[in-house]
Amino acid sequence: MTSVPLSASDLKILHILQRDAGISNVELAERVGMSPSPCLRRVKQLEASGLIRRKVVLLDRKLAGLGVMATIQVRLERHTEAGAEAFATAMHDLPEIMSCWAMTGGQDFLLIAVASDIESFGDFVTHKLLSLSNVRDVHSSLVLKDYKTETALPLHQMSLK
Repeated sequence: MTSVPLSASDLKILHILQRDAGISNVELAERVGMSPSPCLRRVKQLEASGLIRRKVVLLDRKLAGLGVMATIQVRLERHTEAGAEAFATAMHDLPEIMSCWAMTGGQDFLLIAVASDIESFGDFVTHKLLSLSNVRDVHSSLVLKDYKTETALPLHQMSLK
């Protein structure tokens, strides 16, 4: 896997945008030490390269009424590429699923799910997740306290051009 070669200014831009994608281009340029036009041009190039995939707003889960978060380990009945792809596709249709990863080890998939309360979470697992044809079993763990949730990638390991 290759990374996009970046300048020191690119790294500054990315560092700032990862923490506040809503910053104006004028303020971004000022903080990076560039004029606005070249700064905007570079942001557009970073978007075109695919390094910047999209810009989003992060909501407070609890204020949004989603008081329950859980990790869910899933094992499938059939360990085929088609079975795994079908499961992953089904996860895209479930708004409760925040993340879905194919895994090595004892489980096939690891999910992050949210729900309004424990009863809703139980209904989700019972009526949606366990009703999928290829699911063998699930093991869930409730998140008791969130100590760190980070969306910004560590950029210090990226290569400079």
